[in-house]
Amino acid sequence: MIPQIAFLVALFYLFSTQDETFGMIYAIVVYYFIVYFLRGVIAYDHRKGVALLKSREYDGAIRTFQKSVDFFTRNSWIDKYRPITLLSASKKCYREMGLCNIAFCYTQTQKGAEAKKLYEEILNEYPENDIAYSALNTLRSV
Repeated sequence: MIPQIAFLVALFYLFSTQDETFGMIYAIVVYYFIVYFLRGVIAYDHRKGVALLKSREYDGAIRTFQKSVDFFTRNSWIDKYRPITLLSASKKCYREMGLCNIAFCYTQTQKGAEAKKLYEEILNEYPENDIAYSALNTLRSV
């Protein structure tokens, strides 16, 4: 979260030297548009996948999250440095979230074996992933 705060403070400073009255408002508006652009364009497939997930269109969500996972696999540096590149303070990287969302969609489309396999892969790559751990325990107990 420190990079986001530092960026916002830098914008405050930049705009307050230009216009003391509206400098803070300009800085917040510019920050919002930059964040919206970065997350809206770079993480577009992730956001679209979340929307499909919310509307229970699981097959479409799987395809869309897979595009997101593929993008962040090819461009791992964007995900690794997401506090700077996407101004995101998320603890989990976009690739990790995408994989968990795909596995969840598998469970919702009666593909338990695929979900279990993917959750195991997630735990191999991200051993601290509590979502995959809990979901895998649930799948094993059923």
